[in-house]
Amino acid sequence: MASVYLDTSALLKLYIAEKGTERVIEAAEGAADGRIVILVLTPLEARSAIRRREREGDIAAADVNRVLRQIEDDCSTLFLTQPLSSPVMEEAARLIDRHPLRAYDALQLAGCLVVCEGMPEPLTFVCADARLCEAATNEGLKTLNPLAP
Repeated sequence: MASVYLDTSALLKLYIAEKGTERVIEAAEGAADGRIVILVLTPLEARSAIRRREREGDIAAADVNRVLRQIEDDCSTLFLTQPLSSPVMEEAARLIDRHPLRAYDALQLAGCLVVCEGMPEPLTFVCADARLCEAATNEGLKTLNPLAP
């Protein structure tokens, strides 16, 4: 598989076993030269989602700190990070005008599109949100929705 870009819904599946986890792990393990790209904001959104699930009783408090530490470690050693730059912001605005996306989803897709410009091989956008995957496909990206059949 080519390099992969993980949005937050996909990244979380690497650390919390849930529907779609196996497919995200396969995509990450199959990434060319281990190239797994995330947007710089993804760890923050992941922290928010994990803390929300902790408050709702879906994740044990003992597991939360371990998961957050692992994400932090992997973000500094394993993942390539797309910065939140002017080109990403401009692309996100364009995407919002073209697709029914929330601002953060537009930023995720914009980050992927901008990073694609500098990569020699194709990039697969991995996301568990059908609407965001549809927008990515319409923008010409190969997508993987780990929840889709």
